[in-house]
Amino acid sequence: MNTRNVLFAAISVVSFSALGACTHPVDAQSSQPSSATIHAATASSPDASLPVMLVHKSATCGCCGAWVDHMRAAGFNVDVRDVDDLDSVKSRVGIPAGKGSCHTAEVGGYFVEGHVPALDIKRLLAEKPDAKGLVVPGMPAGSPGMEMPDGRVQPYVVELVSRDGTTSDFAHHGH
Repeated sequence: MNTRNVLFAAISVVSFSALGACTHPVDAQSSQPSSATIHAATASSPDASLPVMLVHKSATCGCCGAWVDHMRAAGFNVDVRDVDDLDSVKSRVGIPAGKGSCHTAEVGGYFVEGHVPALDIKRLLAEKPDAKGLVVPGMPAGSPGMEMPDGRVQPYVVELVSRDGTTSDFAHHGH
């Protein structure tokens, strides 16, 4: 890993720690809008042509709620399940080792792991590749649900997971 990547990774960890990352919901006394406020401001009617999305997440995850709001704003009808054991969900659907994030969704026979943008999911559903699903490992700054106040987007790759568990680039963001 070069010095620039090490420095960016360190800054990202500090930024996520300062923001509470994904482990704490936004405080009601904070100046940040709650996910309910964001949902009310951005939600559109569900698109009947899209399959229902089932999202498995921790009850205390604020960024997961923000990602769900992004999906709803994009027209997905989302069923949210707060679960205590996300590892069993990830194992059941086939998330490859090292590719996990803070929430796992199931939609149209695919899994969606982490902060994948809605447009990439819609592309997956339209193209119907012979694959297990999409992953965005970790929690990249600026990805849906991890938006930064300054609008910055950490470069990240959405990966397509094939039936044998190998991955390939599906989409690039923030480059």
